[in-house]
Amino acid sequence: MDESPENNSPPPAANSELIETVKPFSGESTVEWIDYAVNQAVIAQKNVTETLESTINVTKSRLDQIKSTSTAHFHMTLESLKDLKSDYNAYEDIVFGKMKEGVYFTASHPFATSGLVIGTGILASKRTRRSLYYSTMRLFTNDEAMLARANAKAQKLRDAVKTLTTESTKLEKDALDAEDKLKRGRTKLRQAGKQIRGVISSAYKIERQAGGLKDILKELPNRDASGFRKEVSQLGSQAKQERKVLSKQVKKISNYGISV
Repeated sequence: MDESPENNSPPPAANSELIETVKPFSGESTVEWIDYAVNQAVIAQKNVTETLESTINVTKSRLDQIKSTSTAHFHMTLESLKDLKSDYNAYEDIVFGKMKEGVYFTASHPFATSGLVIGTGILASKRTRRSLYYSTMRLFTNDEAMLARANAKAQKLRDAVKTLTTESTKLEKDALDAEDKLKRGRTKLRQAGKQIRGVISSAYKIERQAGGLKDILKELPNRDASGFRKEVSQLGSQAKQERKVLSKQVKKISNYGISV
């Protein structure tokens, strides 16, 4: 309990040894930074030591008051102080060990450390965080807008495909109806052509019979057969004229690709 605070502070030789260990890792600027870091570590250690010393002094004064009333309480407090001091020493060793590791790493990797420090400083800036936030929000907003436009275009395309499908079905039905009508029309034309062929054949027969009748009428006296010959001639001429007209109609039907 009577140990002085000077016993807790690290000897100056340790600090110089730490600096000498770090020096080979970097240039002059890195050495200055390491010196500054070590000095800050020493100052922190000194502050902790002074705080502990102040706590011990206060505790001593309280112990002097307690001595007159309770010896057992005094020994308990003394044990507590010893435990506190041992915990402090362990904590001190851990903290300065981590600080040494950090200094060694900084000296070994100056570029990585500088980048980390600069990046941390940039991210710690309020303006940078706000800019990053709004940039992220704009990115999400743009993505949502693009998705909405893509959905609208997809819906428009689906509507167009549906309309085309409906029109295609209607046109297909109309085409089937037209094809059916065309088949029926061709059938009717074929039948009409056959009928016309029959009429042409009949007209040819009438024409030929009229020619034979004219030959018979020539043998009769002119006074008796002149009226008949005139009528037979007109009948033959009409049959011939009708046959020519009907032959033209059959030719038209054949031009449509319908065999008659």
